[in-house]
Order: sequence, then C-alpha cells, then structure tokens
Amino acid sequence: MFDYGNANKNQIKAIKTVDGPLLIIAGPGTGKTFTLVKRAIYLIVEKGIPPEQIMIATFTEKASKELITRITNELMSKGVEVNINDMYIGTFHSICLRLIKENLEFTRIRKNYRILDGFEQQYTIFQYIYKFRNIENYETIFERPIGVWNQSQIIANLVSNISEELVNYRDMQLDNDVRISSLGKLMEVYEDILTQQNLIDFSTIQTEAYRLLVTNENVLFKVMDKIKYIMVDEYQDTNYVQEQLVFLIAGDKHNICVVGDDDQGLYRFRGATIRNILQFPNKFDAQICEQIRLTINYRSEKDIIEFYNNWMKITDGRQFNFKWGKYRFQKDIVAGKNSKIDTSAVIKISGQEVEIDWHENVLEFIEKLKLSGKLTNLNQIAFLFNSVRNKKVIALADYLELHGINVYSPRSDMFFMRIEIKLIIGCLMLTFPTYVQKMEKKDYEFLTDDLYNYYEECIHMVNLYLKKSKNDELKRWIREHGEKHYNLYKNTNYAFLGLMYQIFEHSPFREYLESDLNTSLIDLRPARNLAIISQIISKYEYLHKIDVFSSKNIDKSVEKFFNMYLKFLFCGGIGEYEDDSEYAPSGCVSFLTIHQSKGMEFPIVVVGSLGGTPRIINNNILEDVERKYYKRSAFEIKEDIKYFDFWRLYYTAFSRAQNLLVLSCIEKKGRGKQPSKYFESAYRKLHSYNDPEFKMDRFEFEEVKNVNLKNTYSFTSHIAVYENCAMQYKFFKELGFIPARVGATIFGMLVHQTIEDIHRTAIRKEEKLITPDNIKLWFDTNYDSISMSERAYIGQSQLDVALKQVIRYVDRQKGNWHRIQDAEVEVGLVKPNYILQGTVDLVEGEGNTVEIVDFKAEKKPDIFSDFDKIEHYKKQLQVYSHLIEEKTGKMVSKMHIYYTGEENSVPFITFPKEKKAIEATIKAFDDVVEKIQNKDFVQKSQSQILCNNCDLRFYCKK
Repeated sequence: MFDYGNANKNQIKAIKTVDGPLLIIAGPGTGKTFTLVKRAIYLIVEKGIPPEQIMIATFTEKASKELITRITNELMSKGVEVNINDMYIGTFHSICLRLIKENLEFTRIRKNYRILDGFEQQYTIFQYIYKFRNIENYETIFERPIGVWNQSQIIANLVSNISEELVNYRDMQLDNDVRISSLGKLMEVYEDILTQQNLIDFSTIQTEAYRLLVTNENVLFKVMDKIKYIMVDEYQDTNYVQEQLVFLIAGDKHNICVVGDDDQGLYRFRGATIRNILQFPNKFDAQICEQIRLTINYRSEKDIIEFYNNWMKITDGRQFNFKWGKYRFQKDIVAGKNSKIDTSAVIKISGQEVEIDWHENVLEFIEKLKLSGKLTNLNQIAFLFNSVRNKKVIALADYLELHGINVYSPRSDMFFMRIEIKLIIGCLMLTFPTYVQKMEKKDYEFLTDDLYNYYEECIHMVNLYLKKSKNDELKRWIREHGEKHYNLYKNTNYAFLGLMYQIFEHSPFREYLESDLNTSLIDLRPARNLAIISQIISKYEYLHKIDVFSSKNIDKSVEKFFNMYLKFLFCGGIGEYEDDSEYAPSGCVSFLTIHQSKGMEFPIVVVGSLGGTPRIINNNILEDVERKYYKRSAFEIKEDIKYFDFWRLYYTAFSRAQNLLVLSCIEKKGRGKQPSKYFESAYRKLHSYNDPEFKMDRFEFEEVKNVNLKNTYSFTSHIAVYENCAMQYKFFKELGFIPARVGATIFGMLVHQTIEDIHRTAIRKEEKLITPDNIKLWFDTNYDSISMSERAYIGQSQLDVALKQVIRYVDRQKGNWHRIQDAEVEVGLVKPNYILQGTVDLVEGEGNTVEIVDFKAEKKPDIFSDFDKIEHYKKQLQVYSHLIEEKTGKMVSKMHIYYTGEENSVPFITFPKEKKAIEATIKAFDDVVEKIQNKDFVQKSQSQILCNNCDLRFYCKK
C-alpha cells in the first residue's frame, strides 16, 4: 500500500494521475511541493518507472535542490537507491544545458564555452557596440537618444525576448519597417559574436536546446525515448520556448503534469506568459486533460486567506473597473487548520503624513512583538516591497538598524556602501597614484559626480582608518606598491585580483576573513562581500585579458577598471550574498521584494508599497515585432494587463503570511496619496496595531521554516581540496572567493578532451574516423576553444608533446575500440545528508564485467614517493566502481589510472576492487563532508609547494 502521508483527497488524485496530461492548479500554501515529491515517489515505487525516465523542471536552483533532497530522502527511507544524475531534475536552464552537453557535437557551441550572466551579457554587447553601430538605421531601434551602456541593456533585453519567442530574425530583416529590419540585423550580429567567442547567454541556452531537438531527429528520438514523464513547477511563469520544449520532449505520450497558480504569475517582464497555464487544457483533445485544484491552505490563518480571496474578487472600484473573465481560473482558497486566535490576523501600521512617524510606529510594533514574548526571533518578520532600492525603504531600514533591529536586505544594492568594500576599493586605488592624481583633478570626463564623490569617500575612509588605527604595515604596503606602479619598468606577477589577495595580509581585512563561519550572516557579511568583489575583479580580468600589469597596460587597465567597469556596476547595483541554505537569517528582519518572496512564507509579513498603482509598460518596437513575427497572437487585452499584473503581485505578497499580515504605509492625501485608491477599501477596514481590539498576546507565531537542502560534493572539487587544505576550502568553496592562480593546466585539458573525442567516435561505432588527420583536427579545435576560454596559451613544443601523448594512446588502443562502452559518465551517490558526485573518464570491457579508467596527462609517478597521491586516486576509483555497478548492473573487475605521459613502461596502475575497501572509503568521505558541514576549516596544508602557489599565502603568513 503506497504511503500518501497526510495528503488530502485532491492531492492523492494528483499523485495517482500519472498517465496523460494533468493540470494541477495549486493555490498558496496548498502543498504543491509535497504533491510533486509524492508524485515522483509514486512513479518510481508504485509504478516501477525508472528514475531516468522522469524530468522535473523548476524555476530556481533552490527549488530544484529542495525537490532532490525530499525525493532522495523519501526513497532512502523506502530502501530505494537511485543515481540522482539519471533524473532530469533542475531549472529549465540546467536541463537544457545538460541536453546541450550530452549532444554538443550537434550544436553551434564548442567545448569550453562560457555562460554569460545578465551583467556579462550587457558588458559583452557594450564591448562590441561598434559592430552594432555599423548597422544601417541602428539608431531607430531606440525611442530616444541614450548612452552606450543603456543601449547595451536595451539590446540585451530585445535579443533575449525575441529569441525566446523563436522568431526567425532573417524574416525581420526583410521588413519594410526600418526599425524591425535593423533589429533583425542586430540579432544576427549578436549571434555571430556569441558563436565567434563561444559564448551562450541564459536565453540561448534554451533556444539552442530547442534548435538541437528540432534539427536533429535522432537526438530528439533519443531524448523522447529516455524521458517518459514530465513535471513542470510554476508553469504560470513559463515562456514560449519553454512550452515548446516541454511538448517536444513529451511527444505523443503527453505524460505532462504542469503545476502552478495563475494568480501568482509575476514574470511577464522576463517573457513569461500566463496563457501557458490558462490554455494548457486546450492543447489536447476534449476531456483528455485532467484538471485538479488544490485549494486547502495549510499555511495561513483564516483571516489572511479571506483577505486575499477578497482582494482577487474586488475588481470594481471608484476609478477602476476590470473583469478577470477567461484570464483567471476561478477559485476560493479555504483554511486547512482551525484558528486558535480571537483577534484579527490582518492589521495595519500607519504613519501620518511624515516619514519619521511611520518609522517610529514600525519600530514600536517590533518592540511590542519582542516584549510580548510571542516572538522568538526577528527572522519571523518579513517586510515586502515593490522595490527595496526605494529611498523610503532604505530610510526605514537605516532607522531600524540605528535602533538595534538588524535588517537583512541582500537586493537593496547597498553593496558599494559597505565599509569593507569602500576600504578595499580605496586601498586598491591608492596603489595607483597616477590614476588618483587625475581623479582628484577630475580629469575623467566620463565619471559622474556621484562616482567622483564615491571614490573620494573610499580614499578618505582608508586615510582615516590608517590615521586612527596607526596601521603602519598597511600604510607601508600601500606606499611601496604605489611607488612600484608609478615607476613600473617590468611586468608584475599579478593584476588586480592578485593585488587584492596581498592586501589580505593586513588589518582590517584579516579580521574580516577570520570570522567563524558558524556565526550569523550579519557577522559574516564583510567576508562574503569581499568574496563577491573577488568575483567582480576576476570577471574584469577575464573580459579584458589581463593577468599581469606591465608598463604598457597598467594606466589603461586601471582607468578601464575604475572608470568603466566599476562605474557600470556602481550604477546598476549589486546584491549582497544570499544563502540558499538559510531561509531567513537569524536575528534579522528581512526586507525583500515581492518577486523575491515568491515561494516563501513567514509568520509575520508586513506589506508596504501601498502607494502603488497599475502601470502599463510600453515597448513599441517589441510590440510591433510581436504583432508581425511571434508564433501566436497577443493573448490578454492590453488595457487590462496592468490590472491583472498589479492584482497578482499583491495577491502573492498577501499570501506569504502565516500568522499575521500587516499592511503598512505613510497615510497621505492629495498628490502621491497613500494608500492608493486600489487598496483604500481593504485598508480602511483594518484595525491598527495599537488599537485595543487587536490582541497581540493571542498569537503563537510559527518558527521560520527550516531549509533542508542536500549539498552536492565532488571528489576533485571538494573532497580533494578539503583534504589538501581546509583553509583553502573555506575561502574558495565555502565563502566563494575566486583564485587568481588557476590550478588546472591547459596541457591536461587538451589531452583529456581530445581523448574524449576519440572515445565518443568509438562509441558511435565510427572507428574508421580515428585517423591521424582527424585526431589533429580535434586536437586543434580543442586547443582553440580551451585557449579562448582560459585566455591563456602554451608553446609549440608543449603542443607537440600533448599531441604525441594522444597519438601514443591511440596506437596502444588499436583493435580494442569495441571494448569501449561509455565515456565521461556522471555518477552520484545519494547519502542521508549529501550527494557525492563524480565523472568516470572511461568504462570499457566485454561480457558482464567492465573496467573503469581515469586519465592523467603526466608520467607515471613513483609508487613509493607518490604513495599518498596514488592512494587518493585509488579511493576515488573505488567509489566510482561502486556507482558504475549501481548504474549499469555490471560488475567492475578492474580499476586503472592511465598516464598518457608514460612513454616506455606500462602506462597504467591497476587496482583490484574490494568491497570492504569501498565501504571504508565511503566512510572516510562521510567524515570529510561532516567536517565541511560543521564548518571545520582549521586544518592547513602541510605542503610547502601547495602553499607557495596559493593566493592565501599572504593571509596565512601570519
């Protein structure tokens, strides 16, 4: 008998309905994730569906991690072992990326491609803006004259939106409207840049996966044959290309289950369309698509549910009037738990006309909550706003912090205002006196007054710190490097990032970095922010191909870094660190955007931004492209869209609250009226927090939801790093610092990837193509993509040696290609508290046994002097062998390390497979992961060679 847990009648029906199309309309707090997890378990356990036949697409990495954790935990409790790598669970982007990786040879993308985030996409467009400006009538694309950086942003938005609608830009190029034809040419130039530079952005990850499937029948059939059951979470937030991918992969089976809530569709600005969920049943023959509504809310008090139910019904107002009609599934959410309080669970906090009155009342409300004894942690309170960058919101956060209430607001774009960031920028800047002299004279015409003032403030802060702290060591270091850079006559062995790591030898940065990782997020904020600045600098050095300073490049590089790169980041804003594993940091109230809060829940929710009004956002050129070239006509009535989006936004906000919902604003009449007319009727009826009718002592506030996410650890990237140096792991893996010195060698990557090409050819039974000419072609292609990706090169003599290693391997393998069964096999071991992952280079063999091989592009080491290193590889192979047996059902007979650099003797070391040794190895890995999860990062490396090549050597010096 299948265990449905505490599932209600409709949830059970959703879990059991596994064949054919299914639409689950899941209101807030109705157990959507619970139902998805149980449905996946039901497919595997009850219906006997192999895990690799299931695909679950989510919208955030956090959501996919939660699904993986909950599914694997329940399967383990039932004694069912799965290789989680076999299941397609992840975001749409990660699933598409996997399809691309598995079939890379059929795409325009080459190995070692680079994925651009939003900023890098815009910055890349900016770098190549001259190519776009050469397009005839280019200026007509923009509705008014704007700067180059803003042009880049608009171009990024346009190409992303249009490509995700699968528009053929060549058709646009023939349009009589010069704006549209120019935009079509612009899209071609953009695609050419991506292809030439081997880049993909977030939108092209999806469009490239779609193109792969529709242009390669064999690949499509292979994917369709593998994936038999599809589930999509948050379907109301999907766009056109995502919908097409789902139906393409599902084929005629139509085993598609989509889950979502049309009332929480918030991402129109990213190309999402509510029509996908509303019209899903119409994609199939009549009565085929099952529809199930989940309407029992287990999250919120009855008052809160009634409040947001009414919000969706009251669409007739004094000066507004719209009807939902076919643009909403009619539903009433009902409470799943009996209320135990006899006071209202929806109230208001007002300020009268002036900001300070609002601040004082909000603070008084929080203090009353604390004094009541009902509040156990400040993290039980979340403030939700349209934007946390608004001046009034920032002023409220500052006021609360001034009065001892810590505020967690990672997306308020206050990153550059943090003391540690001002200090590190000021220190870096002072080591370049030529730049500082010109900056102080205001010789840079492209720097705004805001940025001039900011840089001057950074320098002033460093000087003030040096004066107060009497830190002569840091002062001396700055002076020495300033003199060195001012009179630079030979190359340094560092650029910006290496320079920053040198600063870490000195206070106050040492103290920031010495923080215990078990402390609160507030105390860790300086270390986390310094890690973010390392990522920022690393991107700059990559994008501008800078690895050292020279007399020729130093002045130009410094000016570009401060005047252009940091300027764009400063103006655009950067969010601070957000931890997926911590739902709401202890000891802080959260300030979040409503969009950011989607999918979350808090005991007490304060909704601000009540002066908001529905606004229509026009994009004339995009609307014209939509009308002429999108695959389907517009769905919603344009005049009503602003109302639909406004109502959905605040419905989402109101439904985050578990125990107490608070509406808050500065009450004001006349111009800029608050609350606006759209909230007036609902707001007016509410009791204030200080009304006698409101009984705060009646509440029992929930604890903040505990986030239980399994982290994934790999042998080479985690276990080996920790065992080599726990301190290094803390900085580069836990805090997220980016190393300036990359350990991986181009030589090793080149040999490895060319051998992989050979294996792939053999697996396709095309051994005849493994010829010297083709090997050289694969080798050269790999070197081009690796050197472009790594922005580094090796000499001809090393290239000759690398090619010789590959050819020698091929000569030794001749006649044995038929033994190859698989290559680059990703395997995973699901444990109670983590997932261990690895990649097996080669699986070969005949009959019912296989052998596994790991390649090293070096000479075979001495088994005595390099015993520890070889023993580590042995442990890695032992676990790989166990996972391969689980994956293939075949016994592993031998394990080999193959050294391609070995010329004369036997090129491999072979190990037997022993069950007890494997168990001991897995236990050892368990111990390492436990130390990592306990934040035990005290142990430092005992290898002087490792230390000499580590960026932290300056920090560790003391």
